[in-house]
Amino acid sequence: MSSAEMGKFNISPDEDSSSYSSNSNDFSYPYPTKPAAMKSHYADMDPENQNFLLDSNVGKKKYETQYHPGTTSFGMSVFNLSNAIVGSGILGLSYAMANTGIALFVILLLVVSILSLYSVHLLLKTANEGGSLLYEQLGMKAFGMPGKLAASGSITMQNIGAMSSYLFIVKYELPLVIKTFMNIEENTGHWYLNGDYLVLLVSVILILPLSLLKNLGYLGYTSGFSLLCMVFFLIVVIWKMFQIPCPMDSDIINATLINATLAPFADENITIDDACKPKYFIFNSQ
Repeated sequence: MSSAEMGKFNISPDEDSSSYSSNSNDFSYPYPTKPAAMKSHYADMDPENQNFLLDSNVGKKKYETQYHPGTTSFGMSVFNLSNAIVGSGILGLSYAMANTGIALFVILLLVVSILSLYSVHLLLKTANEGGSLLYEQLGMKAFGMPGKLAASGSITMQNIGAMSSYLFIVKYELPLVIKTFMNIEENTGHWYLNGDYLVLLVSVILILPLSLLKNLGYLGYTSGFSLLCMVFFLIVVIWKMFQIPCPMDSDIINATLINATLAPFADENITIDDACKPKYFIFNSQ
């Protein structure tokens, strides 16, 4: 037997441990020494499982999540979030109930709550898929530059509206509070009873320093104070409800004048019992 023929039987140990038999010459192609490169976005996965997994169920997200860890404590975050959720809109709930009725108000409140929860769900899902926790970045990844500008513009308009509502409350309600504490019944013309001056003072002394804070976590103290004020107002309203008679003297006089004036034109006169009796459904055209 020649040396060339003997060389066919000189098999290395690595080749002997493979699935190719040393005594078979049926395969003419060489044994691959290393796996071929997988041209797929699942190359980092197990090759044996690639044929059994669907593209819609596995794989990486299109965007990596951008985390922005904060330094605010949990308690301060709770105060800030609670203050943002409650806001000044709670002041108009009583007026809304008075114009819609108890049952209709509860129904509308539940509908708005469900829509708000669903919008938060969509926002969190979009943030998870888009890989960003910022409104502007989500708008950028979803719709490009127009989406980023739309998100920035909506946030700016919302902040302007919220701040305007607060200043509106300061201008028209703070002078009444000062009159009550100082036992002033008439407008004496003092500067501290002028709503315009009070808005300027509150903006410069309170709002401007809070807006210049580098760490917004310190707003938790003011948020906690505002929540305490809301709880105090709630207790006062409930306490006064059992002390103020219904109807009041002014309501009796107004009802009498209205009935005397509109009696020839109205089918039914306005009674005091109707003013003090709660209604479940009110359809107010205003």
